[in-house]
Amino acid sequence: MTDTQEQPVAEKASADTKMAGGMKVLAQATGRRKRSRAQVRLLEGEAGFTLNGKRLEEYFPTMAMRVRVLEPLRAVELEGRYAIHAKLQGGGTTGQIDSLRLGIARALEKVDPELRDVLKKGGFLTRDSRRVEPKKYGLRKARRATQYTKR
Repeated sequence: MTDTQEQPVAEKASADTKMAGGMKVLAQATGRRKRSRAQVRLLEGEAGFTLNGKRLEEYFPTMAMRVRVLEPLRAVELEGRYAIHAKLQGGGTTGQIDSLRLGIARALEKVDPELRDVLKKGGFLTRDSRRVEPKKYGLRKARRATQYTKR
């Protein structure tokens, strides 16, 4: 191989570890729940959330939603230490919240493997595998039949 063929590979590797703005990517993880998927990047630098290009307060307007997202960071007492960029796709708000939460917990574990015990005990590393049961033919919903009429 020539030097020109090897050079783009090295440039690509350095580009993966840097984000726009020069912040270094410490860990990258994926979280899933129902139909939702969250691709999370944990960055060193100024703390804050960017979710699909929006701030946390804009993307999840209620305090209950934001508290649920921040639970893994609070459990390991690292809230406000990392910048978190996430790309959320599919599902509804609850699915996206839980997928983001799982992605953050997995990324924290990659940064510091000693946090695994605390995250595991808190239930942050367990994927919630429950899904909606499919509707059955002849029924209104998955199990709901039509009302019985005597006359």
